[in-house]
Amino acid sequence: MQPLNLPLRDWTGLRVWVIGASSGIGAALVQDALQEGAWVALSARRIDRLQAVAGGHPQALVAPLDILDTQAWQERHAQICQQFGGIDLIVFCAAEYHPERSWEVDPEGAARTLQTNLGSVYTGLSTVLPAMLARGSGGIAIVASVAGYLGLPNASVYGPSKAALINLAELLYVDLRPRGLSVYLINPGFVQTPLTAKNNFAMPALQTPQAAARAIHRGLASGRFEIHFPRRFTLALKLLRWLPYRLRFPLISRLVHP
Repeated sequence: MQPLNLPLRDWTGLRVWVIGASSGIGAALVQDALQEGAWVALSARRIDRLQAVAGGHPQALVAPLDILDTQAWQERHAQICQQFGGIDLIVFCAAEYHPERSWEVDPEGAARTLQTNLGSVYTGLSTVLPAMLARGSGGIAIVASVAGYLGLPNASVYGPSKAALINLAELLYVDLRPRGLSVYLINPGFVQTPLTAKNNFAMPALQTPQAAARAIHRGLASGRFEIHFPRRFTLALKLLRWLPYRLRFPLISRLVHP
């Protein structure tokens, strides 16, 4: 069977923009891409952390960005295109997460999480898509989460935002693949990041950011649409999603303390 996307096997000279590059999966992806010979623009709010991740690499461009500032996207995009000549792959990896039950959600916090996890992706897409469509090539990689597979307690806002990203990636693929662009949906399980450090429960199949980056790299090289890992965990959740609600809800309830 043919891969759904163009496989990314040779990163030499590839122009990559990583959003959320200061820590976790984003930082690990940056370091892998630089080792593979890519030109990488690193964006997040903290310039000191971005500089630490870049490590002075000659093919790294530190491009601090507040993803909630719409105008700043245009300015950073222009800067990167001037330096690199364009963008071949953008990776949306920034996220906000607060473990909370449904009765603990406050409107202001929910709005910020939704704008960070979902709204900023729309801003980024409107920024990069015109040039990619005009060129007829490019890649969009969206880091969602297995939390978007089904409604899980403690992910009262984060989970729905990731479910929306899964839906968005699917419709983007249908829209953009016929026009020469690739769309990659990345659904990690638990990864050791500042976000998961907030959890106070056992996280099965917990992976390091470096292991997550390697899994993503393999998925991109294979041209897969959905890249999910670790499979021993994600496949179990996929199976759970197929169960009738009468069976699914009791199983989900066991995942958290009442």
